[in-house]
Amino acid sequence: MAEIIKKLPVLPSERALKVISGRWKAIILYHLFDAPKRLSELKRLVPAVSQKVLIQQLREMEEHGLVHREIFREVPPRVEYSATRPGLRLESVLHALCEWGQRHAAELNDLDRIADCVIRPRSTEAGQ
Repeated sequence: MAEIIKKLPVLPSERALKVISGRWKAIILYHLFDAPKRLSELKRLVPAVSQKVLIQQLREMEEHGLVHREIFREVPPRVEYSATRPGLRLESVLHALCEWGQRHAAELNDLDRIADCVIRPRSTEAGQ
């Protein structure tokens, strides 16, 4: 893995939050949990994100070992992004954060403004 450009915090919880922080990272990872995706597929699945920000978020996740970028030697070149083992391990964490967010909204009587959790824990060994 390439040397990490941005130094990560020393506290493990702060480090974890730094690695997954970013408006679109959790959503991008969610779409990569199932199967590798091309940039155009991700853009179609997350239409509210600009291509510039999508690429930036993917690069940051690649730098931190959550995402793998594979370049296929074809004409034209094909690039696919997939979740790495550390990225897949975040599935249960993201699901827990989603559930926490729902409970928090309920406690603040704000459930009418909150969406359902779309991250469903898998029962496979892939993320272990």
